[in-house]
Amino acid sequence: MRAELVLDCRNEHGEGIFWNPADELVWWTDIEGCALWSYDPSTLKGVKHPMTERVCCFAPRATGGWVVAFADRVVLFDLDTNVETLVARFEPNNAETRLNDGRTDRHGRLIVGGMNEVSGAHDSSVLCIDTDLSVRTIIEKVSCANSACFTPDGGTMFFADTPDREIVAFDYDTATGSVSDRRIYASFKDEPGLPDGSCVDAEGGVWNAEWEGRRVVRVAPNGAIDRVIEIPVWKPTCCAFGGPELDTLFITTSRLMSDEDALSREPESGGLFAVKPGVCGVLDTPFNG
Repeated sequence: MRAELVLDCRNEHGEGIFWNPADELVWWTDIEGCALWSYDPSTLKGVKHPMTERVCCFAPRATGGWVVAFADRVVLFDLDTNVETLVARFEPNNAETRLNDGRTDRHGRLIVGGMNEVSGAHDSSVLCIDTDLSVRTIIEKVSCANSACFTPDGGTMFFADTPDREIVAFDYDTATGSVSDRRIYASFKDEPGLPDGSCVDAEGGVWNAEWEGRRVVRVAPNGAIDRVIEIPVWKPTCCAFGGPELDTLFITTSRLMSDEDALSREPESGGLFAVKPGVCGVLDTPFNG
């Protein structure tokens, strides 16, 4: 199967995509373009929401507004007024790290991880922002956190430290938001790209965007790749099921670190792509903090 361009937004680095049933829009961030984007599948229109700095990931709050992970902090945020309430600073003593990928768990906590964008060292971490706004570190020694997502029942968390070229699974304690029993779920050692952002479908399959791989793959519950979606650009970044029936897979892409020759060959780089893969997704839970 092949995904098709639905919005020629030419993001510098599209990421962090999700479907918001409250407004029936697809939302994502252009991290390096310092903007949030929304797309209405019913009108085929996209809207750019400029930001003053990089948003690495975000999610709607159950009570209204957003929880936003900027590069150096997590905040509660009002997009209309730009008013923010600080929840936590991220690794203030490490000048090389920033926040990166994140997604809510089935109980409405935010799981958000960091990356070392200077040296690539394994010296960042993954945080759990609980519904009472308390903050705990749940994974350490991370180079580039990606792929956070959860089985439909919430009892397993998937995660990728992208340079390691594997997706791992953890037992996830839904009562406490803690992880245990780390094991390799799928190896990407022989894949053309590296594991970037992920989501899950209603059957428990993990869909992963392969950075520099021109594809999104489905990892079946047995750990085998059983479906491939071709993307006509080099750098897919993240994916999410959306639309009223949750039957469309939306895929963000990037122009980051692509030279002029590469972009001239693939001018749709940074666009929003979509495909109906024949399976439906699972709604993310709004942040309950």
